[in-house]
Amino acid sequence: MSTVEQAGPVALSRSRERPAMTSNGYVMLLAGLVAIAAIVFGLIELIATGGEQIDLAGEAVSGGNIGLGITFVVAGAIAFGLICPGFYLLQPNQAAAILLFGAYRGTDRNPGLRWVLPWLTRQKISTRIHNLTSDRLKVNDQRGNPIEIAANVVWRVTDTAQALYDVDNYLEFVEIQIESAVRAIAGKYPYDDIEHKEVTLRGDAEAVAEDLERELQERVGRAGITVDEARLTHLAYAAEIAQAMLRRQQAEAVIAARQKLVTGAVSMVETALQMLSEKQVVELDDERKAAMVSNLMVVLCGERDTQPVVNAGSLYQ
Repeated sequence: MSTVEQAGPVALSRSRERPAMTSNGYVMLLAGLVAIAAIVFGLIELIATGGEQIDLAGEAVSGGNIGLGITFVVAGAIAFGLICPGFYLLQPNQAAAILLFGAYRGTDRNPGLRWVLPWLTRQKISTRIHNLTSDRLKVNDQRGNPIEIAANVVWRVTDTAQALYDVDNYLEFVEIQIESAVRAIAGKYPYDDIEHKEVTLRGDAEAVAEDLERELQERVGRAGITVDEARLTHLAYAAEIAQAMLRRQQAEAVIAARQKLVTGAVSMVETALQMLSEKQVVELDDERKAAMVSNLMVVLCGERDTQPVVNAGSLYQ
């Protein structure tokens, strides 16, 4: 019984940017002018061969050398024909990938007038900083609540070879990966947490932004892209649950506020009783302490202004 061995996954060949062998365009421009001068000189020689000149002995001689004229014209035309197609311009923060019959030969990042051999092709790419704001996406947060979210990403091309030849269209690739990363981050955190016990989208913007930048860099790094900054620009509950979630937030806020209020009131009452006892201002039995605690709690926790009541009798009558 024969067994068939399956080959493992083949590692994809990744392009890597390297400097290209190019020349200063101004030097080659001077060489082009020399070629033009050679052509002009050759034409003058050819024109001169059509007439006769009188030498010092009084004999008629030819006025030019036809062979020399043809040589200068042909050589100058060939040189000019080779030099002219090789010129190209690069602006600041712009690069050109150099190809030889489809094979990558390096990237030129030197701005100004540049020149390469005419059979080498150039593909320009911008290395400037790009600013992209995603569309508003409707996704579910960690707790399943539908929310609307959008992000702004600042990115740039750092490896031109990967951006041009490892992905089909690096601009579309970045847009799709931004949307994918935003969806992943939205599902990783809850929208809000009134108890502040976990990281949330609304309450921890810096932590979420760092996680989004890290997530996005892992996705676009294979295309030679570097993410400089990523931040959420829009965050809200979806319209169908916005009112219900607002009421829930209000209720949670009221409960949290009352818990703080009760905790503070109990602390104040405890302090008051302790100070009265230490300074021996008044001796209170358990019943009077209970009455005092009740009155203080009403005063401290009540939502309305308290009205003083004068007791003409005693606590026991």
